[in-house]
Amino acid sequence: MELDGPEFPIDSVGREEEPLQVWRETFRSVVFPWQCDQFGHLNVRWYAHHFDDAAFHVWATCGITFKRMEELGVHTVVARTATDFVRELTAGELIVVESAFARIGRTSVTYRQRMADAETGVLHATQEAVEVFFDPESRSPVPIPDEIRKTVEGLLLVDESGE
Repeated sequence: MELDGPEFPIDSVGREEEPLQVWRETFRSVVFPWQCDQFGHLNVRWYAHHFDDAAFHVWATCGITFKRMEELGVHTVVARTATDFVRELTAGELIVVESAFARIGRTSVTYRQRMADAETGVLHATQEAVEVFFDPESRSPVPIPDEIRKTVEGLLLVDESGE
């Protein structure tokens, strides 16, 4: 069963209104047969896996490394994710994930990710994730360091829809 979903060219979505760097490519892969369920579609656990792998690159693609966070005395933890499944994927399809910051709070950042067919740009899934900054010693939330806040504020999506 194929669901109707929006298509977006990977090289141009949302970029007429937003700076080129807002949406960043954070992951590429292929759908393998062993990742598919009994119906021949990518199993939901693998969508989570691919989005999680992409999330590891969200910070580095804007120049904030995990080493720098450590130097600033902070780490991030994922507090929440929500995934919307738009269209099925099958074995052999090439996928790409792009990520962009949507909101910034006092101690947390929300980013959005979109998974699409790398050849056609057809959208297959989206995810929203919230990461909380915390002190690794006290294991408690802390304000986002000014250096990181300034970078993220310059990369926020134009509007709440993520478009």
